[in-house]
Amino acid sequence: GSGVWTSDIGRAFRMSERIQAGTVWENTYRAVSYLSPFGGYKDSGLGRENGIDAIRNYLQVKSVWINTGAATANPFVMR
Repeated sequence: GSGVWTSDIGRAFRMSERIQAGTVWENTYRAVSYLSPFGGYKDSGLGRENGIDAIRNYLQVKSVWINTGAATANPFVMR
């Protein structure tokens, strides 16, 4: 994790975008919640812990398209 201390909120946002860390604390440090993802940047740890992002490591994303109409559309025409 990384900590940023500044009175300029714009600077805080810009810095948090550029810092390559899984957690960035601004004007605080080590504030945590089990709902907030933790870790997983670069070669740190084994991926995300906590929150929905931890579950995503065990999932595979898939798109499923279902036609509920009576006619089948031509698959070679862009829609």
